[in-house]
Amino acid sequence: MSDEYILEIEGIRKQFPGVLALDDVSLKIRSGKVHALMGENGAGKSTLMKCLFGMYHPDAGRIIFEGKEHHFQNAKHALDTGISMIHQELSNVPKRTVSQNMWLGREPLTRLGLINHRKMQIDTAALMKDLDLDVSPASLMESLSISKQQSCEIAKAVSYNARVVVMDEPTSSLTEKETEHLFKIINDLRSRGVAIIYISHKMSEIFRIADEVSVMRDGKMVGSYMAAELNENSLISLMVGRVTTQRFPTVESRPGEVRLSVKGLTSSSPKSFKDVSFDLRASEILGIGGLVGAQRTELVESIFGLRGLSAGTISINGKEVKIRSSKDAIANGIAMITEDRRKSGIFPLLSITMNTAMAALGGYQTKMGFLKHKAIRAKAKELNESLRTKTPTMGTQIRNLSGGNQQKVIVSRWLMTMPDILIMDEPTRGIDVGAKYEIYTIMADLAKQGKSIIMVSSEMPELIGMSHRIMVLCNGRHTGTLEKAEATQESIMRLAATFS
Repeated sequence: MSDEYILEIEGIRKQFPGVLALDDVSLKIRSGKVHALMGENGAGKSTLMKCLFGMYHPDAGRIIFEGKEHHFQNAKHALDTGISMIHQELSNVPKRTVSQNMWLGREPLTRLGLINHRKMQIDTAALMKDLDLDVSPASLMESLSISKQQSCEIAKAVSYNARVVVMDEPTSSLTEKETEHLFKIINDLRSRGVAIIYISHKMSEIFRIADEVSVMRDGKMVGSYMAAELNENSLISLMVGRVTTQRFPTVESRPGEVRLSVKGLTSSSPKSFKDVSFDLRASEILGIGGLVGAQRTELVESIFGLRGLSAGTISINGKEVKIRSSKDAIANGIAMITEDRRKSGIFPLLSITMNTAMAALGGYQTKMGFLKHKAIRAKAKELNESLRTKTPTMGTQIRNLSGGNQQKVIVSRWLMTMPDILIMDEPTRGIDVGAKYEIYTIMADLAKQGKSIIMVSSEMPELIGMSHRIMVLCNGRHTGTLEKAEATQESIMRLAATFS
C-alpha cells in the first residue's frame, strides 16, 4: 500500500445470475482529492461502490483502506471504519423527522437508556448550521421537497466524519443553487483531506470539481486519467467505446393536425398553475421548460388526471373530454412516464414482463377474468426487444437493471396501452449519455410514427435538441412558446424568469 493512496480496490469481481457485473476492476483513491467515476448505466459503477460499502460481497478481489485489508460485512461496518455513501436513490424513513433520520441506528441515549431526542435535535441543528443548510430538524422527512431530502442525505454522510465519501448522483434532485452549495461542501471536505468518489452523468460537474477521472465500461475499468487531460468528447468516447459526434438524433417528423388542446387550465391548488393554454399536434414533440417551481410537473400530472382542476378544458381531436383520474387519461389515449422512476415508476420486485404489462392488464383478460399470461409475455418481449432493453431474461426483477434500461421498460409499459399522446417528465434524469441517446432515438421514432409527445425537461440542451416547439412556464404561468428556430438557452431563460 502506497502512502499516496487512502483507498485501493484491487481485482474486484462480482457476478449475478446471468450477468458478470464486475470483471477484475481496480481503483486507487488519493486523500483530499475528488475522483470522478464515469461510465454508462450498467457499466458497473454503483455495483463497485456497493462492494466497497459492504452492501454486496465481491466474489474475488480485495479492498485496502488506510493500509489495511478489509472485508466489509455490511454498510454499518463500512461506516464505522470510515467510509460513507450518498446513494443515488433516496432511502430515508418518510414518517420520521429529519433528526430521527439523521441518527437512525446510532441514536444517543440518556442515562436511563432511552433515546435522547433533545440531543438529536441539537446535534442536527448544529450540523445543518455548519453546512449552511436550511432544514428544520423537527420536519417530517415526507414534508420536504426531493431536493431538501437529498440535502439531508448529504448532511448525514458528512456527519459520520468519514475519510472517504462516495457520492452517487448527488445532484440528481438538486436545484442549481443547491448544487453550488454542494460544491462548497465538497471543497471544504477536500481541504480537510477527505477523499470524494463522485459519480455523475453531468459532464459540466465533472470538469468543474474532479481532480481525477476513472472510466468503466461493461463491468471493466477502461482507465484512470487526470481530469485536465480530458475534454467532454474524449470522455464520452471512453465511456461508450466509440467516437461520438451527435448528442441528439435528427427528429424527422413533421407536426400535423392538433391532437390535444388545453384551454385555460387552472389547478385546484391556489399556489399552482393558472390559466394555461396550449396545443399539441400529431407527430410533434412539445418541450416544456422552466425553473424549479414553475409547476411543469403539476401541469402534466393534471392532464393525466393525477391532480385536481378548478377551471379549463381538455380536448382530444376536437372533442372535449373529462379526465378525473389516470384511468380516464389512459382510456383517452394518454400515457405518462413520471419524473421519479423509483417512487412512481418501477415495481422493483416484479419482473420486466410484469412491469411492462402493468398498465395494460385489463386488455389481456379472459371472459372469466383470468390473465392471458402467454399473450402478455409475448407482447412485453416484443416491445422491449424493439426498444433494445438490455436484460438477462424477461423474468429478471427490474431493480437489477440500469436506470436507462428501467426507463425503456417504462416506455414499453405505456406503449402497451397503445396511446396517441405520451407525456414524458424528465425522461433522461439519472441516465448516461449513451442511454440518453437511445431514449432520444425512441422519442424521435415515436413522433415519426404519429405519436404526440410532451417532454418536461430541466436540461436546456435536451429541450432545444429534441423539441419542435418549447413552451415555457414561470410560477405556474405560461410565459411564451418558442419555435425550434428561435429557441436558445437565452430566450428560454428570459421567458422562464418573466415572473420571478
